[in-house]
Amino acid sequence: QEQLVESGGGLVQSGGSLSVSCAASGFTFSSYVLSWYRQAPGKERELVASITGRGDVTSYADSVKGRFTISRDNAKNTAYLQMNNLKPEDTAVYYCNARFGIRNHWGQGTQVTVSS
Repeated sequence: QEQLVESGGGLVQSGGSLSVSCAASGFTFSSYVLSWYRQAPGKERELVASITGRGDVTSYADSVKGRFTISRDNAKNTAYLQMNNLKPEDTAVYYCNARFGIRNHWGQGTQVTVSS
């Protein structure tokens, strides 16, 4: 069964750092583009960052560029999002997504809260 499980969310003060992880199972992880999305209360889910299957190309939303870093370890079937200089507006549930053609998998999400 295909599965993505996020972990590592929590509460952090503004300006702090946090790393979230996404562990995959049940599919060929290295073939999938991996993305992190987030959804704040009352807002639509937005794309934060993406990384290709090989990990050689990354992209970021303008709002997180220079502060967040997406990475993956295909040997461990795990992806990461390192978040630095966090701001209260980064508060959201963070979801990982794996996509390969029409195949699309979502995790259950992990809460990140940034206090001012």
